Amino acid sequence: MTKARDIMTADATCIGAQETVLDAAKKMAELKVGSLPICGTDEKLKGMLTDRDIVVNVLAAGKDPERVTAGELAQGEAVTIGADDSAEEILRTMGDHQVRRLPVIDGHTLVGIVALADVARALPDTKVGDLLGTISQH
Repeated sequence: MTKARDIMTADATCIGAQETVLDAAKKMAELKVGSLPICGTDEKLKGMLTDRDIVVNVLAAGKDPERVTAGELAQGEAVTIGADDSAEEILRTMGDHQVRRLPVIDGHTLVGIVALADVARALPDTKVGDLLGTISQH
């Protein structure tokens, strides 16, 4: 059975909750990614920060990206998947929460990210198509 750890991208880089959105944007550009997990000083996941969050909630709102912290953009509890959860659980969680990226945790430790692209590479086309249809309904 395919598990999250089998298809995830390992070594996810966090942005600290106290780091600025400008720092996050620079890190995204350096890593060539569109999102970063937000981690607190306790190393626990606080949320996800996307390039869209930066554009909509900071730049378009006229806020200074050098003053807004990543933690200020963390919204509620992060939707995650366990490292040993099945591919079916990944599909269900992504669909239920309409998210394209899931942080993968082992206990309380972030161990990777499962993105829609990872799912597309690892699972049959019909399952991926169904998931994409569900996510796109929102």
